[in-house]
Amino acid sequence: RNDKTRRILKQVAGAAVPWHVKPRRFERRGPSKRRLFSSGRMGAFLDKPKVEKHTEGGQGNGLRYALASMQGWRVEMEDAHCAMVGLPCGLDRWSFFAVFDGHAGARVSAHCAQNLLDAIIQTDEFAHTVAAASDVGELPEGGEELAERVATGIRRGFLCLDDQMRALPEVASGEDKSGSTAVCALVSPSHVYFANCGDSRALLCRNGQPAFTTRDHKPINPGEKERIQRAGGSVMIQRVNGSLAVSRALGDFEYKQVAGRGPCEQLVSPEPEVTVQARDPSSDEFLVLACDGIWDVMSNEELCQFVHHQLCISHNLEELCSAVIDICLYRGSKDNMSIVLVLFPGAPSVSDEALQHDRELNQLIEKRITEIVSEVSEAELNNIIQTLAEEELPGLPPGGGILAKRSFIEEVYSKLKPPSTSSESVKGHSHDCEQAEEAASH
Repeated sequence: RNDKTRRILKQVAGAAVPWHVKPRRFERRGPSKRRLFSSGRMGAFLDKPKVEKHTEGGQGNGLRYALASMQGWRVEMEDAHCAMVGLPCGLDRWSFFAVFDGHAGARVSAHCAQNLLDAIIQTDEFAHTVAAASDVGELPEGGEELAERVATGIRRGFLCLDDQMRALPEVASGEDKSGSTAVCALVSPSHVYFANCGDSRALLCRNGQPAFTTRDHKPINPGEKERIQRAGGSVMIQRVNGSLAVSRALGDFEYKQVAGRGPCEQLVSPEPEVTVQARDPSSDEFLVLACDGIWDVMSNEELCQFVHHQLCISHNLEELCSAVIDICLYRGSKDNMSIVLVLFPGAPSVSDEALQHDRELNQLIEKRITEIVSEVSEAELNNIIQTLAEEELPGLPPGGGILAKRSFIEEVYSKLKPPSTSSESVKGHSHDCEQAEEAASH
């Protein structure tokens, strides 16, 4: 083991790469939705990421939720979110959660976060459905037909909000050209209504497995491409007119100016794809809403597995959401990152067995770090992470791997190394973490 440790450390010695170097691994879902050929700050990166997070959480209606967001490498935070348990208009038993991923600025995403729910509730379809409910917010028998009316109200709410935003002064003047994806979940006592517009994504986990995910709206999708071409546009390098990498979004009005065509027939459509899922108390565990800064580097299965595992060792949902963002940053995500996690009553609970396994894993990690530092005193933090990844330690968190333990590794490393030698390494380099993740995958 001594020889192997020295060999690995020798291979990675001096491999530190400046923060601003963009990693190439994990770009699984095509191009960033930022426009390629635009002036200004779009697509620009900071020299170092802003890693401070906003977190919050709450509970009600039998649900627990938390959310976290980080600006990361982007020069501006363009994500926004909304979380509300207990809705107005007599919908006390309903809840609403949403994530908005802005581009070309934060104006549209912020406006959507503040106004989308109201736009939905105020539609005639939604109001009539609520009036027909026999209980407070609960659909009566024959509820599937009424559920479809709710879905129609959600679609109408998106279109109304998009139309209303045209009148915003900065939009009407042409000063603001921003747009935003939107993914939301409206949770009633009997159903979950998922709505997606763009490439943010929702995931529903049942019995530890992804049971449903929304569909990303990309210009290369056959139906989307056909609409774009009918509107006189083209799809080049997987982008609308070679520029925008999502085919549906709120805002982005420069792509919605084709005369004689309705709002859903434009180059970029504001129409959401709405899916109704009947709740199943016996199998529903949790749902996740997240922007592509998360999904670019974590698959549906990985995120489902990681959340399921972490729920067995901790009650703290805000820490769990924060951990997901950290893993995505370490894997090389260069975008803003936002995630909302909503737990149903059937979610996994903390177990003594899982806690014991986690303690044993921490003990093993601490033992190996101590051995590595004693063998190679000049070992840097990221060298150690890659060494541990090469060793394929048993029992690592599924979906997260060794990077899910980075905070603990930093803690142990800081105890063993003086602050003067560990402070810079503890900041980490996404490129080195990318190498560690690649090593762990082999």
